Amino acid sequence: MHTITHNGLLHEDMKEWRNWLHQHPELGLEERKTSDYIAKQLESFGLTIHRGLAETGIVATLHGKREGKGVIGLRADIDALPILEKNTFDHRSKHDGNMHACGHDGHTTMLLGAAKYLSENPDFAGTVHFIFQPAEEGVGGGRIMVEEGLFERFPCDAVYGMHNWPGLPAGQFAVHQTAVMAAVDTIKMTITGKGGHAAMPDQTIDPVLISAQVVTALQSIVSRNLSPFQSAVISITMLKGSDASNVIPHEVKLQGTLRYFEAQTGDFVKSRIIELAEGISRAVGGEAEVNFVPGYPATINVPEHANYCVDAASAVVGVGAVQQSLPPSMGAEDFSYMLQVCPGAYIWIGNGEGLGGCMLHNDYYDFNNDILPLGASYWVELVQQRLNS
Repeated sequence: MHTITHNGLLHEDMKEWRNWLHQHPELGLEERKTSDYIAKQLESFGLTIHRGLAETGIVATLHGKREGKGVIGLRADIDALPILEKNTFDHRSKHDGNMHACGHDGHTTMLLGAAKYLSENPDFAGTVHFIFQPAEEGVGGGRIMVEEGLFERFPCDAVYGMHNWPGLPAGQFAVHQTAVMAAVDTIKMTITGKGGHAAMPDQTIDPVLISAQVVTALQSIVSRNLSPFQSAVISITMLKGSDASNVIPHEVKLQGTLRYFEAQTGDFVKSRIIELAEGISRAVGGEAEVNFVPGYPATINVPEHANYCVDAASAVVGVGAVQQSLPPSMGAEDFSYMLQVCPGAYIWIGNGEGLGGCMLHNDYYDFNNDILPLGASYWVELVQQRLNS
């Protein structure tokens, strides 16, 4: 078994890298210091690097010491979130208002650790591309890298990703055979009526009342129009009407999110949202305009590659610590764009429970440094197994 789990010196290096990255969070497509730091480490390992995809992205290439035609890509995201960190430990963010609240600092570090180990122990046949992707958080850096020719410049037989998962015990992995993360679309809706004085509602067509009925009715789509074996989430999260308590507005603007796994499910739900919004509005003399802003597609594993991930994770922590029956998440992930053009799989690594398991996007979140060797070892095992088979 090729593992760095017990390599104390490398673990200390990784903790140093991770803490520095946590202290210097940068938002999507602005990760210039982050990118420079990653490039400096990779160059110190003797790796050939390419910079500039999606502005701040980096791809480092390593060839095994034995000849082989196999090529795989390993991807880590590098951006942070616009959150004010509330932690008080020494490695808290030095950029108030920005924070690594999703663990991308840890993802980057685990891939750096694997790159360092493999550069010193290239006992495999073939080629590995280490992909450091910017702008996962809402900007779609994965899509940009693909559109700018990631897989034309660095062809891969398969590509793999990994995300930490709070609540999943440290020392465990989770692998899904197919669906891992949902597709997401933003719902934008305008309900138009006839404004007027709140004391004389009979002289208005109240878009606030219409909006309330629409929001309530939308919840019936999932519960009454979809099979219990289909998954979707409709959440209206923003509603803007009047600026005064005694004014019924002329229109109300609503926004929300739609999540689903299968494209046909998403298309059906969107059609029902339009039908309900327009129908309810017309019934009382109003109008509805509904638009959908496409977000990330669903992250769907290829079962063959999911099984490769199970084998690699099992070599690190044992097959009993690799969960294979967890439900997928309704969160979204732009690694999905890479999986749309290259087969592969995306897995979860346990970030721990309790304080170490504070949920993602929380202002008290922190990546668990104790799992850094596990994640790096997983990458090493995956390379060794995939490129020596």
